[in-house]
Amino acid sequence: METWLSLLPPLIAIGAALLTREVILSLSLGIVSGSLILADFSVSKGLTDSFQVVFAQVADPDWAVPNIIFLLVLGGLTALVGASGGAEGFGRWAISKVKSRSGAQMVPFVSGCAVFIDDYFNCLAVGQIARPITDRQGVSRAKLAYILDSTAAPICILVPLSSWGAYLLSQIAKPIEQYDVGLTPMTAFISLIPANYYAIMALLLLLLTIWLRMDIGPMKKHEQKAMQLVRQDRVETEDPGNRAVDLVLPLAVLIGASLFFILQTGGYFTKNKDVVQALGDANVMISLLYAGVISVIFAAILYIPRKRVRAKDFLPTFSKGMESMLGAVVILILAWSIGEIVNKLGTGEYLAGLVKAAHLPVEVMPVALFVIAGTMAFATGTSWGTFAIMIPIGAAVAGQFSPDWVLPFIGAVLAGAVFGDHCSPISDTTILSSAGAQCEHIDHVRTQLPYALLAAGTAGVGYLVYGFSHQVWLGLAMSTVLLVVILLFLKKRTATA
Repeated sequence: METWLSLLPPLIAIGAALLTREVILSLSLGIVSGSLILADFSVSKGLTDSFQVVFAQVADPDWAVPNIIFLLVLGGLTALVGASGGAEGFGRWAISKVKSRSGAQMVPFVSGCAVFIDDYFNCLAVGQIARPITDRQGVSRAKLAYILDSTAAPICILVPLSSWGAYLLSQIAKPIEQYDVGLTPMTAFISLIPANYYAIMALLLLLLTIWLRMDIGPMKKHEQKAMQLVRQDRVETEDPGNRAVDLVLPLAVLIGASLFFILQTGGYFTKNKDVVQALGDANVMISLLYAGVISVIFAAILYIPRKRVRAKDFLPTFSKGMESMLGAVVILILAWSIGEIVNKLGTGEYLAGLVKAAHLPVEVMPVALFVIAGTMAFATGTSWGTFAIMIPIGAAVAGQFSPDWVLPFIGAVLAGAVFGDHCSPISDTTILSSAGAQCEHIDHVRTQLPYALLAAGTAGVGYLVYGFSHQVWLGLAMSTVLLVVILLFLKKRTATA
């Protein structure tokens, strides 16, 4: 059903979430409205189909089940680490090393860039590491969620040795062969990096706002409130037995086991595949689940003999931690469900058709592809689905003119998809960034949006420059200069206000 009606469910869900701040209710409205459209507005069939779609997502044994269990296991592990005093001990150690709020924000930034293997893992693991540090330095949970989100998809899409890189290598292989680009998939991927203006601008914007100590839009209120709270909480009693190792070791086991199982399920050890092939063939969610279970077992061995967590309290504490993740799990299931609805409605195909029908001048096609891909990812909540639809379209448009344009046009598609995914309330990465920071989801969406729009605006100007100059690096330079100028202007204006 590739009509304008296909846009209504995601618009209803996103609009209601921003207006009411009730994410679960808003996603449910989007699912029901989409099911009604698919059922030709039959109320009984539409409601029945709504439940069936949700149940189908929960029952998916290959993706949803291990994903949900991993989130619950991670919630339980978080509670165990907290009960052991590991978070407090790590925070006390970190406060002796990290002396400023900027330094505290650099911890998740650097960690997020280093943990590039997968965006899900990035959001949740880095959140665990950084929360004790950012809390103690008065950095808001909303700011932490923004940092996690901005070092998830934007960094994963720039690194070929990641789950995103492996997926994209498979997506670009056919277009570069079809249009005789003259590169292998790996060299083509590397050539795409400077054309992905949004991902680069998002990372640069994050780094500059930390360095310049500035906040944009609603983030200011959250940061001010966090600083007030941390000043009030300075006087506290600390158990000298709490040690940083009680946080670091379980997370180190989680990270190490995740990497091992990702390579193992991808055939790196058993089928002699190289790392890139193994990443592409790996069952990432099963790998994370296995690693999560092993880290909990390790935590039991580490905590119980030393009585950091008593044996009789271990399972109750673990269960309580799992309960804390239920809200994020429900939101994630509903986000998957509305993603399935918009897929059936053909929302992505409808938006892609607008590109074909527009017959725009070639000079504005890069920015047009960027905007359409961004709109599609924002409405559908998935960048990977947007890649599958829009990469062939971008390559086909470029192929009409010159093989030299194929990769930059694909780069515009990638950038747009990451932008839409980055700021969509129904994106799983956005949801997991909120969960990793333990931040209210809608607070994360509202506070991150101005940053995403600023990065997208400067990236859009860069694509216009590229369209008229045919110089990828010139477009990137223009985006960078414009972003720096805007930030310095905002910084000066704030200082004189």
